[in-house]
Amino acid sequence: MRHFYKDKVIWITGASSGIGEALALELARQEARLILSARRVEELERVAKQTGLPPLDIMVLPFDLGDTSNASALVAQVINKFGRIDILINNGGNSQRSEAMETSETLERQLMEVNYFSAVNITKAVLPYMKRQKSGHIVVVSSIAGKFGFYLRSSYSAAKHALHGYFESLRLETEKLGISTLMVCPGKVKTNVSLNAVTAAGNAHGKMDPSHETAISAEACAAIIIKSIYRNDEEVFIGGKELLAVKIKRFFPRWFGKIIRKQSPY
Repeated sequence: MRHFYKDKVIWITGASSGIGEALALELARQEARLILSARRVEELERVAKQTGLPPLDIMVLPFDLGDTSNASALVAQVINKFGRIDILINNGGNSQRSEAMETSETLERQLMEVNYFSAVNITKAVLPYMKRQKSGHIVVVSSIAGKFGFYLRSSYSAAKHALHGYFESLRLETEKLGISTLMVCPGKVKTNVSLNAVTAAGNAHGKMDPSHETAISAEACAAIIIKSIYRNDEEVFIGGKELLAVKIKRFFPRWFGKIIRKQSPY
């Protein structure tokens, strides 16, 4: 993997904290050229400074994943600076802590916009350039919630399920163009995801789920993602014992049903 990322132009969404920040710092150490995106400009600038990359090799490009109608204009800014995009990491998103019956249609659409349509829109805007390059790598950070539903995650889980259907189809259509697609399925990762998760009232959950306290670190998660891109994997699961649920559901669905009902929503 030595020198693999050197001078590659890599765009990371959700780069202001958690997995996105960890990816940025590690890829900077491997001498990649980075575009960092999220809503919070100050946090993006903090991460950019921590990378230690010179201005020519880093770009802070803030925007809200809730509205990616200007995706083509955003991509144009990246191309104007770097001339190409080698790897797009669709990492940004927002989790949920609300029962389906209490979640408004407005909030459900918002969760789909942030967690599904943003990745689709940005990817579609990037693809023509990757096609022209005859190379590229699309990375989509999904979740094990994209493999099965769970308490208080209805719309979030629906969006993650949708990512798999869309990007697995896209992989088949674009691999002949030299474009690879990696689906990343984290389980529990110690980040602010539960703190920032949206409630039925539209507010931040504001609490760290106990199950996240002892989870794998964002840095460890990022290291696995970076290795999976290098290996050209199609899918990777990251986490602890919670990942067993994916296999149990597939091979022992009745047993899975009994187990999942005993789990805490937090």
